[in-house]
Amino acid sequence: MNELVNSEFISCPYCGETIEVLFEQTDESYEYIEDCQVCCRPIVFHVEVSISGEETLYVHSENDTF
Repeated sequence: MNELVNSEFISCPYCGETIEVLFEQTDESYEYIEDCQVCCRPIVFHVEVSISGEETLYVHSENDTF
């Protein structure tokens, strides 16, 4: 099975550091939590997939709402 993975640079909502994250390319929107590589606090990742298949990555702290 060949999984497609995207890479993007984001700013941690806690410490502000720029980090590179990897996320799977899928046909549906999804959400997951991953710890910051610098400060180890939980970042919520929300991957939104449009009808045309374009993916947009949103990140926020655990206490913020999307």
